[in-house]
Parts: sequence; C-alpha cells; structure tokens
Amino acid sequence: MVERKTGFVILNKMKSKSALNVREGFELNMKNVPAFLRLSLTYDRGAEMAEHPLLSKSLKLSTYFADPHSPWQRGSNENINGLIRQFLPKGEDLSEYSQIELDHIGWLLNGRPRKRFGFRTPLDMMETEIEGGLMRVALDS
Repeated sequence: MVERKTGFVILNKMKSKSALNVREGFELNMKNVPAFLRLSLTYDRGAEMAEHPLLSKSLKLSTYFADPHSPWQRGSNENINGLIRQFLPKGEDLSEYSQIELDHIGWLLNGRPRKRFGFRTPLDMMETEIEGGLMRVALDS
C-alpha cells in the first residue's frame, strides 16, 4: 500500500491473493494508519478486492476502482511498484520473503528522498502530515 499524499509505503505479507486474505491484510495494516489519512482506497479491478464492501465498512473508508487498462489513474501505485521492483524483481517468488524483510524494504523506501517532495523522504512527509492532522483534530474538538 502507498499513501498518495506522503508516498509512505506499507508492505504486507499475505497468505494468498484470495479476497479474504487481501481484506484481512489491508485491515490489519490500515488500522495502524490514523483515520484522517485513510479516507479512501483506490484499487484495480482484481478479484482479490471482492470483499471491498466489508473492508470499506470496517475501516470507514470509500473504495474506488480504476478503469480497466488505465494505470495512470493509480499513478502513485504504479510509481512505487517500480521502486519495489528494485528489491523484489517481477516474477520472483514473494512467499520466500518474511514480514521482517518486507518491513526492511518498506523502511528503505520510506527513507529514500523523493524529488516530488523537494528531496524530503516519505517518512518526513508522513510525520509532518500526522503532526498537522493531530493538531487539526485537537483544534476541532
């Protein structure tokens, strides 16, 4: 998963690509993201998202689907997939990787400066967003 505004990446080892396992994996990881940063999810039209109504309800978020054959509608995702492929080449058996290894790859990606953020890192961007969001929540109360 990639948070669009900050570029922050969360990699999750899933048991399989089944709709149940994908939903459970997303729920597990997205519950750790502050609610004000997980208002929506954009996905392609894969069968693994068949349980999206349950996911939307449990996390109180809206789920959107890109049009078929329209990768530009998920630009952040396509970009991060290219970066992830530097660590996990296409066609490689991902079941060989542990969650610890995936967390390390995510840590490396989140600590990598990005031109689009003025060479700040996704981790810096996420910290700024959380601080600002918590301030807004405190002021809204």
